[in-house]
Amino acid sequence: MTAETDKPSRILIADDDPVARSMLEALLTKWGYEVISVGDGLAAARILAGDAAPQLAILDWMMPGAEGPEVCKRVRALQDRPYVYILLVTSRAHRGDLFQGLQSGADDYITKPFDSGELRARLLVGRRIVDLQNKLIAAREELRYKATHDALTGVPNRAAALEAINRERSRQVRDAGSFGIVLVDIDHFKRVNDTHGHLVGDAVLRAVAGSIVNSVRPYDTVGRYGGEEFVIVVPLSDASGTMSLAERVRKRIESTPVSTDSGPISITISCGVAVCRSEAPMEVQSLLHLADEALYRSKASGRNRCELAPAAPALLPSLGEAIDSR
Repeated sequence: MTAETDKPSRILIADDDPVARSMLEALLTKWGYEVISVGDGLAAARILAGDAAPQLAILDWMMPGAEGPEVCKRVRALQDRPYVYILLVTSRAHRGDLFQGLQSGADDYITKPFDSGELRARLLVGRRIVDLQNKLIAAREELRYKATHDALTGVPNRAAALEAINRERSRQVRDAGSFGIVLVDIDHFKRVNDTHGHLVGDAVLRAVAGSIVNSVRPYDTVGRYGGEEFVIVVPLSDASGTMSLAERVRKRIESTPVSTDSGPISITISCGVAVCRSEAPMEVQSLLHLADEALYRSKASGRNRCELAPAAPALLPSLGEAIDSR
């Protein structure tokens, strides 16, 4: 391990002088850095725009293809990328030149000839800034995940599931087509809690959520709707396709007892299915209401079954549309 970090940092060197580049590469390798070395600005810009770009870079000011400040501008123009800490190396000592380099997007600069101890210290500052930025991003992502996912089951929560339905409705307005939703309710879940306790009930909820997720397509959304209810958002699907998906989920859960501390428990579900067709669009609340009514019929008909809501009537053309179509 090195004094710089517990984990070797990847760093980019861009300098058109092969001797200077080789000496700097040897120095950084000695300090424990994983070095990527190029000889022109365009190559540096391509690497820093890539998916696996290093987050530390040392750029010479004068390079063929693109000078150091131009590379800085290109990197800063990239959106939604991990932050790259850029150290600009220059023989220019005029204050106006240094201001230009920092204004282009460089984080720091060092003038030639530089002291190796000073370079090492400046890179340590850069590493601390990069680490802090990464921790802030990780914390933000964790907060975003907690705000959109159910803490017990790990699937999207009710708000996120409703947002997915609204997205599909907006897509339908734009591109037409059909999509479906499935309301899933665990049969006799209160009995599980009353008989085995709430910890076992929690295990059942997690297992059912996992079974649903493993039964649907990668682009379907599974969310916890509330209590023992889940909702599945099924894009680009008609009544037949959505019913087939619901039946697949139902059969998987019926055939897979849940392993708990109280032993295996057989679980069944009831499903209410509703489809929003482009020729008969409806508001999200109306779609949910139809699915809820279908779920109620499924429960009333003996549970462990899927019921399809009746299709909404297609919209009739207005008098003006009818005349225009003649």
